[in-house]
Amino acid sequence: MTSVGLGFPTIRSHRAQSGRPPNPDLIDEFGRVARDLRVSITEKCTLRCTYCMPEEGLPPIESHALLTASEIVRLVDIAVRHLGIREVRFTGGEPLVRRDLEKIIAGCRKLHPKLPLAMTTNAIGLDRRAEGLANAGLDRVNISLDTIDRDVFVKLTRRDRLPSVLAGIRAARLHGFTPVKVNAVLNADTLATAEELLQWCLNENVHLRFIEQMPLDADRTWNRTNAVTAEDLLSVLRQRFRLTPHGRIDPSAPAEEWAVDGGPARVGTIASVTRTFCADCDRTRLTAEGTIRPCLFSDIETDLRSALRAGASDEELAQSWRDAMWRKPFGHEIGNDGFSPPVRSMGAIGG
Repeated sequence: MTSVGLGFPTIRSHRAQSGRPPNPDLIDEFGRVARDLRVSITEKCTLRCTYCMPEEGLPPIESHALLTASEIVRLVDIAVRHLGIREVRFTGGEPLVRRDLEKIIAGCRKLHPKLPLAMTTNAIGLDRRAEGLANAGLDRVNISLDTIDRDVFVKLTRRDRLPSVLAGIRAARLHGFTPVKVNAVLNADTLATAEELLQWCLNENVHLRFIEQMPLDADRTWNRTNAVTAEDLLSVLRQRFRLTPHGRIDPSAPAEEWAVDGGPARVGTIASVTRTFCADCDRTRLTAEGTIRPCLFSDIETDLRSALRAGASDEELAQSWRDAMWRKPFGHEIGNDGFSPPVRSMGAIGG
């Protein structure tokens, strides 16, 4: 068994960046502005998806190194008040693993009543917590589900938990999360079940998006030559459904939309590898340990936790964040000569 760690990115403390204009927003040197904050709140997960987690799971983050609920709320507040963030999504690992998730959501909602708050989850346990999360102020959920074939699900996730996921999806609808989106990552095992998954999502009135697998797997088995592409998927779906291009509603949104059988139902494709959207990326990422990661594929992170705990002011933390985003690379460069995947896998970064 291969030993897999959380990864050791290059951690930077605050250092002013020459050449950055005096703009309060999270701009980078290519002119992009980050408006979408992804907050990872744990490295733990209840599944072991092959494209995300090693079979044995990630090494635990020591409790003192993990951001507390109040620290997360403060950093979200700074991002909104000082940096122009307009929406926040909580991720993991699996965010439902944190018992104080409702407290985090409620704290952010109290400070910013109109701020869109979302969560990416595998939905295991969501049936028991959906009501409390809705009451705390969570608006919507994206749920990871790659297949409704139970045998394929077990092989992919290394856990027999499909009924729990389906119960969580139905609970999300019951308690008013809108929209409920389902994210499916494609590989050779799930491609054959894509038609069945789309039909199930149409029947359940949830919005399905298929995502190309990126080289963010902990086991380092990703290979572009045998990866399933969005075009591969569309070829399979067109055997059963009539798909009409609908484009992107928002240029910074990763999903290209397709009307299904004339609409109004739609399916999305996120071609992260074959049709990149890096030029319009508007995301910034906060890891569970309190570092700013400007890009999924950047191994350079800026430590906010240490400064926060040392008594830094809100504006000092905001300026460190601005400087971190100024260094954001233009794109992931998958397929280019010399490309190497980031040290951290997806499970350690947050989706």
